[in-house]
Amino acid sequence: MATVVEEIKTSSSKWIKTQERGLGGFHWQSGYGGFSVSASNVGEVGRYIEQQEEHHATVSFQDEYRKFLARYEVEYDERYVWD
Repeated sequence: MATVVEEIKTSSSKWIKTQERGLGGFHWQSGYGGFSVSASNVGEVGRYIEQQEEHHATVSFQDEYRKFLARYEVEYDERYVWD
């Protein structure tokens, strides 16, 4: 998984930087999380992704991620979650 994430982050970062002059300093955060989704929830996840920008106008990603981790009882250290 680490190799795939590294390749995606590297290639997408290079591509994003070519799209607009102001994006030259773009970079991904250093960490990442990987989660599986059951086939029965693929549609729901797709809708979430499509509406993500609108959704995060009212709920921060950080708050939503904390809620997600708590819901699924994932232990984490706040010091290492955000860049």
